[in-house]
Amino acid sequence: VKDRVKMDEATKKSVAKALRWMKDQQNPDGSWGNTAITGFALLAFMANGHLPNQGEYGPEVARGVRYLLACTRADGYILGDRGGNMYCHGMATLALSQVYGMTGDEDVRKALKKAVDLIIRSQNHEGGWRYDPAPTGADISVTIMQVMALRGAKDGGIHVPDRVIADAVRYINRCFDRRTGGYRYQPFSSGPGYARTAAGVCVLQLSGEFDAQEIRAAVEYLERTEDDRQHYWYGHYYAAHALNQVGGEVWEKYYERMKTGLLALQRPSGEWYDQRREAGYGPTYQTAIAVLILSVPTHYLPIYQK
Repeated sequence: VKDRVKMDEATKKSVAKALRWMKDQQNPDGSWGNTAITGFALLAFMANGHLPNQGEYGPEVARGVRYLLACTRADGYILGDRGGNMYCHGMATLALSQVYGMTGDEDVRKALKKAVDLIIRSQNHEGGWRYDPAPTGADISVTIMQVMALRGAKDGGIHVPDRVIADAVRYINRCFDRRTGGYRYQPFSSGPGYARTAAGVCVLQLSGEFDAQEIRAAVEYLERTEDDRQHYWYGHYYAAHALNQVGGEVWEKYYERMKTGLLALQRPSGEWYDQRREAGYGPTYQTAIAVLILSVPTHYLPIYQK
């Protein structure tokens, strides 16, 4: 099915303004905050065709990539001096997987391979991951970050054993709440939420489970709870990805609603910063995710291709 959603001129202008703003937020060491926020920022630039030393923001992207490589420890853990955990590691690994998929850079491949091996070693007996790079607990939020990274690496030709993804899908499906169609944070925790459900759909799509019955129920749940303020940006980062994969009218209507809402929320200087929604992570985080949502129709990033 051909995707009919395109970026119109207003959206392109909005994204161009946001990228200009983000360029000015980069730290001298190449980072934009911790390794996760740096990962989000890099994806936002790459989703618009800017690669290391290619395109208008090629120099900034190259510096951001070098920062992530410098943060990669000998054991593969991507841990910056601004702190971090497996959530940050998963996001940084995803960013490196997209850089490698689009450039074939050998230094990036070496770091990516180590980062992926650390993820594989850290999977727990339930099939999930938690905040530390050790096979201890698990939750859906940290787990999906690792699955996205593994899928990105696998697409680029890095070896990921099939059982690792299969076990992760099994864990995520244990978080599914049949009563509502949503996903819980952990298999036996309280009710489901928008962000967790978007993440659940994302994993099923990325692991090739396109016809899973959970997807239909989960998409209906997402449509019912779309204005959930909790984890708003994080939730829509996954929802845009998941619903683009679902495609059709569901995706077209969702993109139209998000575009209208986001363009109205953008600040005159180019950034997004809604203090009622996940304010703690700051404007670079919110802006990078807004750009990623608006830029899905470019299909530049390998992970956004169908």
